[in-house]
Amino acid sequence: MQILMLILFVISISCLSTNVFAKKKVLVIESYHSEFSWDKSYIEGLKSILGEDYELSYFQMDTKRLAVKEHQQQADAAWLHYQLLQPELVILGDDNALKYLGKRFTSTETPVIYLGINNNPRNYELHKSKNITGVLERPLIKRSVSNLSHGKAKKVLILFDSSHTSQTILEEKFANNKHAIISNIQVDIALINDWSTWQEKVLQSAENQYDILFIGLYHTIKDQDNNHIPAAEVLDWTIQNTPIPPFAFWDFSIGEDKAIGGLVLSGYEQGKLAAQMAKIILETSVHPYQLGTQTALKGRYLFSRQQLSRFSITLPEKIKKRATFVD
Repeated sequence: MQILMLILFVISISCLSTNVFAKKKVLVIESYHSEFSWDKSYIEGLKSILGEDYELSYFQMDTKRLAVKEHQQQADAAWLHYQLLQPELVILGDDNALKYLGKRFTSTETPVIYLGINNNPRNYELHKSKNITGVLERPLIKRSVSNLSHGKAKKVLILFDSSHTSQTILEEKFANNKHAIISNIQVDIALINDWSTWQEKVLQSAENQYDILFIGLYHTIKDQDNNHIPAAEVLDWTIQNTPIPPFAFWDFSIGEDKAIGGLVLSGYEQGKLAAQMAKIILETSVHPYQLGTQTALKGRYLFSRQQLSRFSITLPEKIKKRATFVD
């Protein structure tokens, strides 16, 4: 009996060791970098579902800060990392990772889940692949303009950098038109890569009769010497110098020393939904294509009380009841 108990004990320890050390590997290839608030947010969402049961590893392509001519090299390095790691599943974060790597994965059997995709996946030649699916990101731009103008604004300015993501949003949301009418509001959209031009647009916004500034993406802006301007510096300068109230479309741009607020998307929700899809694939016989493409449309009102006070703005009661405040 003692020998039998010893054998059972050894077997149980062996099984425990296997469970501890043989977690399935999931590789997350980030288009951007770990310090970027969006990446931090969706990685938290991934970890909330996969963190305890799977071994998560990361590769950062850093395409917000690196020149476009270096993006392919980063993609090649990410592919090499994937080949060396041999993960059970890959998660591609945002458009650049899918743009440069998606088609390569169609020639593998590795399941792939993408997230944060603003473009139509068909444009990346993935529509016939059975091992790739994921989560689309659709910023709530038109709803934001309509709901946050409170019926008072007649003319608004939307500023974006000229990154691939920004260009995709302009194409998908506005059919490449930089001027639109939304709920009887004149909307002008500017895609800017030059720091001095961005500053000029902000400083002249009031004299150009804009009532509200919407801040989109601002992470690839460079100065006259082609030096990258840190995103935090762009946002801080914009908030300090804008003569008109600044709103935003993403939660990472809102705070007591940032934009006033907005109807925002969260990277956390993108990561959580992508992780739920990944978990189904890893734990069942379901193939990626069977899950179909998902869209994380859940937006929320997020505001800073301090910034609302600074610009003497009172939220409509129907928005205030649904809002979350950062301060």
